[in-house]
Amino acid sequence: MNDDQLPQPVPSHEVRQWAMFCHLSALLGIWIPFGTLIGPLVLWQMKRETDPFIDAQGKEALNFQITVALASLVCFLLMVVLVGFLLFGLLAIGALVLTIIAGVKANEGVAYRYPFTWRLIK
Repeated sequence: MNDDQLPQPVPSHEVRQWAMFCHLSALLGIWIPFGTLIGPLVLWQMKRETDPFIDAQGKEALNFQITVALASLVCFLLMVVLVGFLLFGLLAIGALVLTIIAGVKANEGVAYRYPFTWRLIK
């Protein structure tokens, strides 16, 4: 059995809460331009040295939001041929759902990994 298969201790309530905030802070993008990137980045920078769980979930949230931002850019470029409108709608719904799922999982103490994510920050 390697380290990935060993059961991990459940993080404290406060650690789980901060990890959840790292994911859900991306919802700031609804009100603040670039809030989807700024929220997770600021929280991760503030709390990453507090606990390894917060560090891992903050990086995961930020990597996902970077991926969504790049996919949004592609959608905007494809709006010239109209297919980008549909793709952007699907992307927005998918990003919202996955962000909420990640927040709930982090609050449960589960290390969530987003699907389809380009992990730039290691």
